[in-house]
Parts: sequence; C-alpha cells; structure tokens
Amino acid sequence: MKKLLLLSFIGIITYGFSQKNETYIKANALFLPVGMLNVGVEHGFSDHITGQADLFVSPWKSFAGKHAQVYILGFNGRYYFNEAFKKFYVGVDFSLARFNIQKWGYWNDNFYVHKNGVVTPYINSNLYQRGYSFMLGGLAGYQFTLGERWNLDLYLGLGTMQSFYKGYDKLSGDRYDTEGDSMGRETNRSGELLPYKGGLMISYKL
Repeated sequence: MKKLLLLSFIGIITYGFSQKNETYIKANALFLPVGMLNVGVEHGFSDHITGQADLFVSPWKSFAGKHAQVYILGFNGRYYFNEAFKKFYVGVDFSLARFNIQKWGYWNDNFYVHKNGVVTPYINSNLYQRGYSFMLGGLAGYQFTLGERWNLDLYLGLGTMQSFYKGYDKLSGDRYDTEGDSMGRETNRSGELLPYKGGLMISYKL
C-alpha cells in the first residue's frame, strides 16, 4: 500500500512536468517540526483552474505514547476566483488513507465497553485501530504571493471520512472489537464528518 501511494504520487508529479502550464511544488510548514511530511504538486490547467496531488506521511509508530502512523494520498481540483495560484479558491478533494492509530476517543483509562453494554478487561488507552479510509470533501484556501516564484498556501478541507479497520489491544494483541461491535463483519466501520486536511504550504514555482 505504501509503495502504491508513493508510485502514484511520483506519476502525478511526472505528469505535471510534462505540461506547459505553471507547476508548483510545496511542503506543509506546520507538520515538519513534529516529524511529519506533507508535500504536494499543484499544476495549472487554465486561468482559474488547477489540480493538486499531495502526500501526507506520519511515520510514528508511537507519538506521545499513542499509535500515530498515517499515510494519505490526496487529489483535488481548485477554482481560483482571481487567477490560478493567487488569492481565494475553493475546491473538491478525494483522498485515500492507510493508518495504524489510536483514535481520540480512546485517550483515557476507562474499561472498553462493547456496543451491547458488556464491560471488557481492556483499557481504552491500550487500544489502537489499523485499517484504511476514503475521504471526500470540499476545501477552501488563500494563496499569498511572496515573490516571483514563492507562494504561501493557507487551506482547510472538510468532508466525510469512511473508515474500515480492526481494533487491537497492544498488550495482548487481542482483537477487542468483537461481541457485535463489527456487526458480524470481519472489519469494523465508522463514518464521520470532520476536517481531515489543512495547513500552511510553502510553494515554489518550477
């Protein structure tokens, strides 16, 4: 899965280089200080429309004692109200993710309770989830011009995240999401509406 994400991202970059319109490479300044990588390439297709492919990598098997390993490949189309790569824009985004994380609802030391009300011996803070997600949503942002080749891209994406995963106890290795939690399926499922991407990307025109 990781190799597929990387190869897809490289393919998008190669396609961008082959076009005549402007292309920017970018990196998210907000995540670099904590050792997370978020890079992208944005290519112009017309005076107002661009397309972007971006890759997010959180390599942390443990971050502040919690599982935080995430790989996200995203694609979005953008419409700029002024002109491409300048000022306000809106867009539509589709992203794929692979994760090994501890969801925020488990950041406590309570006993895990099955959906049928049965209390388990598992402690929430020892539990983690491993699986994949599909995300579809909209985004809005503003690109500041810093120089002839430099831009600053401030943006936020909001949408639906549909996740398919298995839950484990990190001490015993047991599956904790049984007893009807998965509704008789091999994997558990969840659907949420939330902000799933955003940041402050430093962009350089090739």
